[in-house]
Amino acid sequence: MTPDPKLPVEEDVSVPAQPASAERINATVLDSTSTQPLQLWLHRTSVFLFVLISAVAGVLLVILPWTPEWTDNYLLLSYPWLRTLISTGFFRGLCSGLGLLDIWIGFWEALHYHEHQ
Repeated sequence: MTPDPKLPVEEDVSVPAQPASAERINATVLDSTSTQPLQLWLHRTSVFLFVLISAVAGVLLVILPWTPEWTDNYLLLSYPWLRTLISTGFFRGLCSGLGLLDIWIGFWEALHYHEHQ
């Protein structure tokens, strides 16, 4: 006789719950310790990529506004008011300041990196 799949499953209360065996506990501990080095390397890699991207973006923001390519590009040909705005010294200095800030944040993160125990 097969049970009806629409009816709720009844638990057998005559069998007492068994405590977790030592093998299952050890396997769980080994699984959690084996993922720890992976998480550590993923954290290290993410910090490295953050520092690298911050440094590169910062250097680009410091240098690029003072080059001719900043205003003489294809994207700004149809927007002369925007070309006038970004060619001002204030806007160029603002972008360079953001670049310096970006570089500082990246190196601050690299210098204050620590691994959690």
